[in-house]
Amino acid sequence: MLHELLLALLGYTGDLIIDEREQHKSLGINLSPDAPVSEDRTFKLAPDLSFIHPSERDLIEKVITLGFYYRELDRFATKSRDLSWIRSTNVSPLSRTSELLKGKPQKSSAYGRAIANGIVEILSVYRSAVLHIEQILLSDPTPILATVIQGLNKFFVLLPPLYELILEIERDDICGGQLLNLLHKRCHCGVPELQACIQRLLWHGHQVMYNQLASWMVYGILQDQHGEFFIRRQEDRDVEHEASPSDMVEKLARMSTDDASLTDWHLGFHIFLDMLPDYIHMRVAESILFAGKAIRVLRNPSSAFRFQDTLNHQQIPKGSHRVQGLTGRFSFQKEPFMDMQLIGEELLPQSEADKIEAMLQELKESSEFHKRSFECAVDSIRAIAASHLWQLVVVRADLNGHLKALKDYFLLAKGDFFQCFLEESRQMMRLPPRQSTAEADLMVPFQLAAIKTIGDEDKYYSRVSLRMPSFGITVKSSQADLPKEKTYADGILGSSEMSLEGWDGIALEYSVDWPLQLFFTQEVLSKYRRVFQYLLRLKRTQMELEKSWASVMHQDHTDFAQHRNDHINCTVSQQRRQRSRPMWRIREHMAFLIRNLQFYIQVDVIESQWNVLQAHIQESHDFTELVGFHQEYLSALISQSFLDIGSVSRILDSIMKLCLQFCWNIENQESSSNTSELERITEEFNKKSNSLYTILRSSRLAGSQRAPFLRRFLLRLNFNSYFEATARGVLNVVRSRPSSLPV
Repeated sequence: MLHELLLALLGYTGDLIIDEREQHKSLGINLSPDAPVSEDRTFKLAPDLSFIHPSERDLIEKVITLGFYYRELDRFATKSRDLSWIRSTNVSPLSRTSELLKGKPQKSSAYGRAIANGIVEILSVYRSAVLHIEQILLSDPTPILATVIQGLNKFFVLLPPLYELILEIERDDICGGQLLNLLHKRCHCGVPELQACIQRLLWHGHQVMYNQLASWMVYGILQDQHGEFFIRRQEDRDVEHEASPSDMVEKLARMSTDDASLTDWHLGFHIFLDMLPDYIHMRVAESILFAGKAIRVLRNPSSAFRFQDTLNHQQIPKGSHRVQGLTGRFSFQKEPFMDMQLIGEELLPQSEADKIEAMLQELKESSEFHKRSFECAVDSIRAIAASHLWQLVVVRADLNGHLKALKDYFLLAKGDFFQCFLEESRQMMRLPPRQSTAEADLMVPFQLAAIKTIGDEDKYYSRVSLRMPSFGITVKSSQADLPKEKTYADGILGSSEMSLEGWDGIALEYSVDWPLQLFFTQEVLSKYRRVFQYLLRLKRTQMELEKSWASVMHQDHTDFAQHRNDHINCTVSQQRRQRSRPMWRIREHMAFLIRNLQFYIQVDVIESQWNVLQAHIQESHDFTELVGFHQEYLSALISQSFLDIGSVSRILDSIMKLCLQFCWNIENQESSSNTSELERITEEFNKKSNSLYTILRSSRLAGSQRAPFLRRFLLRLNFNSYFEATARGVLNVVRSRPSSLPV
């Protein structure tokens, strides 16, 4: 009887102790799935045992339930630790399909296997306790049931909760981070023995997580065969959302390079919230995601970068060995390939990788999960990755030089170049652009301006190319080394009533090599293009106002010189000059507004924000901080230039159009219809300029920190109270005293 009891405690039933569930099945009784576990899933004494007292029967049946829990836990551990799925990967698809038709395949889980290992540890302790009880019973001449109960007493608080745990795992198919969540919640209980047991299971689960973290944050490799890690590949999410292959191709086509590291950086990985444990903060998960992506970039530099870096190392002059012959080159032809293999190690030294691995190993060896220690280690690893990525992008890739080039060309810091370009293309821009040849037509004045103003020392000019989008479609360039076509609908004007509007879509492109695409994303470059189009239109407007004044004054002086002895023609010339005075006053008003707006944007906005960015670059050694500072820089340029305020940008757009219309119309000022058109332009300009001043001086703009130098701009505009007076309607441009502005 005692041996039957001991065997039942290890999950083996017989004639005296039966499995009630198997007995019901043999009798054809269907058990309700909603029935309590204690009623339909346990071991029972055979009902025909009449020599056992009812109190003893209750004690025995209470003890043998441990055998049932042991058998179920052992079954779960055996199933979870089954590695036959490895063999199934080599099976033919036909036989694998037949296996699927036979029944639902068991989903493999690395975390479930780890928990099963922890359960095996607990069951081994239980088996040892049963064997110890057997030894005591065999050595005792009068064995009693109390010995069994006393020896297994602690397992009454361990095995039932563990059985409920595996039931929940199997019922809800819990795995990965969800399994860690479940164990972490079960740790919070008032039974010390059970708490220590669940913590041990959680420790086993964390071993898998730490192994995945080490693979991701030391080598940049995502080891997650069963989709249980909270870092996932982007295509996994696209498959979940049933993204079509054409969408994926289109998304990848928007990338400016086909390098795998850049694709991984921008589109490769994301945080899968369903598998993120609740006790790991989102900020920490983002740091883990960034660190792994940075390590991937550092360990997998592009082939072009490795080759260029190798050439840079070879081109260092060393005395008389600066020039090598063919013999010298071929005798050391293996060195470049050796150097290329060492580039990745130089970007991330082995000592740093060992330091990261040591921090994770220390966390792994800890018996308990300490949230503060975990977060500190992740922050340290992230700082290491960000520092080396900063070294790669800022130092090796010359980030500051490229930022300066973008400022020179996209923010018009090279004013002489764009002044020359606009002068060379001025006559052409008076005609509507031809869709088929507009870009090629612009390349001629663009290259002429470069020849006249840009020296050979400017190594960044070759990266700049001119684009002339047409209705959202970029005209393909003849240069083969430029990136793929993109659409720039942002700069296209919706209305096509005026032929001059077609040239407002002129845009620049900047060719960026690896690894600068990590910093200069397409979103960043599109912001630069938006500011460039705005500044170029502003500069073109200013130039047209100046050219119109110069050309008409030249004509006026010529007429005066020719007719100064002719009293009749001289009188006509003076009368014409008298009629033109209101027109020249409004031209001066236009030039005054455009000139001050241009000075405000170039000096108060761009230069001040550029100095702030340079200070941040000098102080920071963290890549993510630099990305944030650069985003703040671009956002400040856009916001302080009022490009993100629809009402202000529309008014400025109308003012620039009116100025250009004015310049084109004064060439035909003799006709009466043209005179009425000039009067309409004058009236419209006064309305728009007054509206602009009223909006800019509002407390929401001038009184906020959005544009810290806006008050200076308003002071320059309203230095003699002209704008304030006209905006209030007290004065108007017809009266002579306030209508004249000092030059």
